[in-house]
Amino acid sequence: MKNNKPVALIPAYMPTLAVIDIASNLIRSGVFQALVVINDGSGQECSAIFRELQGVAGLELITHHINLGKGAALKTGFNHIACKYPESVGFVTLDADGQHLVEDVIKVAAKLMDEPNKLILGSREFRRNIPLRSRFGNLITRGVMRVVGGLRLRDTQTGLRGIPMAFIAPLLRLKTMGYDFELDMLLSAKQHHFDIIEVSIQTVYIDENRSSHFNPFADSLKIYLVFLRFNLSSLLSIVIDYSIFSFVFTMAGNVLSSQFVARFCAGMVNYFVNRNFVFKSDRRHKTAMAMYFTTLVFMGIISYGLIQLLHTTLGINIYISKLLSEGLLFIASFSLQREFVFTRGENS
Repeated sequence: MKNNKPVALIPAYMPTLAVIDIASNLIRSGVFQALVVINDGSGQECSAIFRELQGVAGLELITHHINLGKGAALKTGFNHIACKYPESVGFVTLDADGQHLVEDVIKVAAKLMDEPNKLILGSREFRRNIPLRSRFGNLITRGVMRVVGGLRLRDTQTGLRGIPMAFIAPLLRLKTMGYDFELDMLLSAKQHHFDIIEVSIQTVYIDENRSSHFNPFADSLKIYLVFLRFNLSSLLSIVIDYSIFSFVFTMAGNVLSSQFVARFCAGMVNYFVNRNFVFKSDRRHKTAMAMYFTTLVFMGIISYGLIQLLHTTLGINIYISKLLSEGLLFIASFSLQREFVFTRGENS
């Protein structure tokens, strides 16, 4: 009879003794068909802990010679589990610092069994008595995830996740290697049409979360590169748009014709940059271009209306009106392109 129980996966870098109790309790629960621990180059100072882990019946230990990062450790575990336990519904990842309670890990595993094609997040409640570094980091990444990925999630940084086996291949292809891998996972889930479910778990912080190796500033910053790429792309488009608009308006003195020519020229450049470098879409040019220029026309009409309102009605300088209208529409343009134009994981 096929064993489709999930496999538990713990990436461990410089763990405390708490990982031993966690591992033993998870195996004793009978919920998991196996438990895999990745020693991500922890060094000799943790050798005693890993020797004791090797003595835990049912536990498999894989060691990185050097520290490669949490994302790399997770991918090592994913590949091992996919090869050795292909019948499994998937795997449940958890941190090695004791901040995920066994009952919550089991709760996430049960939800994965019920929803085998969805990404399950064990989400914490960020209320009182939460360390500043954790609260601030999650607040920032949560906001950026809404803008960049269109994901409204309560906890973007949780390490307790139920991951379906069908999601392994896209995850193994991700290039991120550190803590940003877990944030990239959320974007990839949306791109590959895996729904995300949040399961409430208890919020546990040991010693003000000092054992965490996550840097809420440096590690969160990496995920913002997608948004930064879009900003740079948009800056290029704005320069082209504004320059052509100014030239045509100087020659013709007509807002509509100036707006049309500038939008078209800047739009052609923006299309190829956004498709290939910002969103890295694999959608066919025929479909993507049709939707892109539909969006471009729609946003152009709104922009034209705003320019006329600011310039004609309010008497603001035409060039300042142009900048203000484009600035107001920037986030809307980004969201429309992300959600409807430059999708990934579909070749329609």
